[in-house]
Amino acid sequence: MNTYFISGLGADKRIFSRLKLHRSINIIHVEWINPLRKELLSEYAKRLSEIIDTSEKFALVGVSFGGMIAVEIAKILNPVLTIVISSTIQSNTLPPLYKFASKLKLVEIIPSWLIKSSNRLTQNFFFGTQSNAEAKLLTKIINDTDRRFLKWAIGSILSWRNDLIPERLYHIHGTKDKILYSRKSNPDFVIENGTHLMVYQNAAEISEIINKLIINA
Repeated sequence: MNTYFISGLGADKRIFSRLKLHRSINIIHVEWINPLRKELLSEYAKRLSEIIDTSEKFALVGVSFGGMIAVEIAKILNPVLTIVISSTIQSNTLPPLYKFASKLKLVEIIPSWLIKSSNRLTQNFFFGTQSNAEAKLLTKIINDTDRRFLKWAIGSILSWRNDLIPERLYHIHGTKDKILYSRKSNPDFVIENGTHLMVYQNAAEISEIINKLIINA
């Protein structure tokens, strides 16, 4: 089955590199497109969805920011199933700090270079890197991310509004995720000690879940 993988904010397909998926799963990595000025997350997702071949059955897998994009695409199209990892499905489950930053419109006044630098400075604490190799990979990914896209994406998360849970959606979340933690969410699969990087760190466990869900869909 065609399965479209959508990476997280400040990340790319390298974050999925450790997944071991069944041969019946045709992996298609979705590449980011440039956002339009003041474009909403839902509007961006609609444009991005144009690359999906809807003439065949397909599934969506989104991580972090990519999970929110997957939710919006699932609302428009009709995937066989949607898998959201280390992410948020409804905007009211975003952490309180995000809502506070949204009210103050902080992203509009913080320079994009500072947003990018702060990611590098806090990756151990927030992202949960556990080795030098992981830290180097994350740093490389962040360095390769366009800072204007990064600033737009953060702003789009803060202004995101969604209360709909698409049908056939499965949520995988880690107990030590410090970026998109929420006591309000009720994930279908809980990864003990899983951090925001668990799709890379806990690839074997997550691969098993993805394989079962898609093969049995």
